[in-house]
Amino acid sequence: MAKNSETKEAKPNAEKAEKPAVKMEKGATDMTMAKMVEALVENNISLQHKVADMILNMKDLNKSVKEMVTLFTEAGEHIKKGKYEDPLLVKLDELLEQNKNIAKGLLLLEKFVKEKQTQAAAFAPRAFQKTEL
Repeated sequence: MAKNSETKEAKPNAEKAEKPAVKMEKGATDMTMAKMVEALVENNISLQHKVADMILNMKDLNKSVKEMVTLFTEAGEHIKKGKYEDPLLVKLDELLEQNKNIAKGLLLLEKFVKEKQTQAAAFAPRAFQKTEL
């Protein structure tokens, strides 16, 4: 019985090895297979280069995003604390205060001019009227 099982197992393996996937001439098959293997190797190598480039670019992108998140976090903390250390912001605050003072001065000047106009109209000299005697 052992011989029968060995021969049955050997037959399917032998049949699979004998059947070629595509029927071609032996010389043409060797050349085509060699070209296909070479093309597959070249494509695999170029794919590996592209994957390596992509990994490096993703690493750089990840680093940039981390730096940006850190920057926004620090900016948020400064805004919460009310710390404005930027010299430009200090200058803008000074200009804002100056503009407020100028606006107050202009309002006072306008009020003064209106009061003078009403006083001048009240005390303006009038033309003499001739009266008959």
